[in-house]
Amino acid sequence: MKKLTQRIDKERLLLGIAAPLLAIVAALVVTALVILATGKNPGAAFSDMVTYGSASDSQVYILNKATTYYLAGVSVAIGFRMNLFNIGVDGQYRIAAFFAAVLGGALTTPGWISIPLIILCAMGTGAVWAAIAGVLKVTRGVSEVISTIMLNSIATAIIAFLLQPGKLAELQSGGTVVSTKPLPDSSYFFQIDTGAAGELWGFIVIAILVGIAYWFVLGRTRFGFDLRTVGQSESAAAASGVSVKKMVATSMVISGAVAGLIGMPTLLNDSHQFSNDFPVGIGFTGIAIALLGRNHPVGIALGALLWGFLERTTNHLEFEGYDKEILGVIQGVIVLCVVIAYEIVRRYGLKRQQQRVGAELAAQAAAPTEKQEVAR
Repeated sequence: MKKLTQRIDKERLLLGIAAPLLAIVAALVVTALVILATGKNPGAAFSDMVTYGSASDSQVYILNKATTYYLAGVSVAIGFRMNLFNIGVDGQYRIAAFFAAVLGGALTTPGWISIPLIILCAMGTGAVWAAIAGVLKVTRGVSEVISTIMLNSIATAIIAFLLQPGKLAELQSGGTVVSTKPLPDSSYFFQIDTGAAGELWGFIVIAILVGIAYWFVLGRTRFGFDLRTVGQSESAAAASGVSVKKMVATSMVISGAVAGLIGMPTLLNDSHQFSNDFPVGIGFTGIAIALLGRNHPVGIALGALLWGFLERTTNHLEFEGYDKEILGVIQGVIVLCVVIAYEIVRRYGLKRQQQRVGAELAAQAAAPTEKQEVAR
């Protein structure tokens, strides 16, 4: 029995390693073919990406970008673990960042008071915005996909309406940029000086704490167990006494609260105000990163780092004469290869498990027959 357990563990480990390796190899092959189709040398492109991406300033850039992408991935993954497709993360984080910027620009309190208030405002706004979709789902049966898509559009319209001079925004001294009132220096989040490589955003610490909390709550608490149970089988969860509607609404609120943190690295460590050029689309990037990381906190972190690396290096390839669309192609290919590779490995693992169970049942069925022959 011990040998059988060890063999199963090794096989699971090999399957877990095989999936990402298969995805990486397939993505490299497809990307190389795409670069060849443009008349360029894929070997030179990959070499340039590795060289440029390993530079110290690139590493700081990648970590800063990965901080934002990681929070987006975790926010989406919370919904995925509940079998909910929260497409509204993009709208949730933008409207949260907007109202947090408005509050931050109006505060005159010390940083140790204003910074927590800004963060709590962002989390609260994101949670409320996501709760709308959660309430619609549990009370009216409205698909969260439809409601969150519509809420994204509503969030964009609200921001566009309020981000005007005379409302909640002002025209900057240059006369070309409309933004919220800039945050006072006391509300700036700390940064880590890395010398010539640039400033590493201190919000990376918050992102790490969010990842640890995500791992602990979902993997080590009763709430996390109930949440995962509802995601796997609502009927089984209901039979065990779990309130499915309550868990759906709660998970949407938590997902929205984490989504509210997505814009905080940019707001508190970089722009210090909300304007029309505030980053958009990060919520959709979070969907890809959650898929890449298989909803695991470590996997999401690796996916966020990979996304930051690709963004940094492929933008550099444009200056080397490569087509600028290469980034989108590589990102799409990687996501597709990861999804396909994990599905192939999952099906293979399921088939192997069925074969083992069948062999054990056959052995158990043959055992009484052998005993009867010996008795005769």
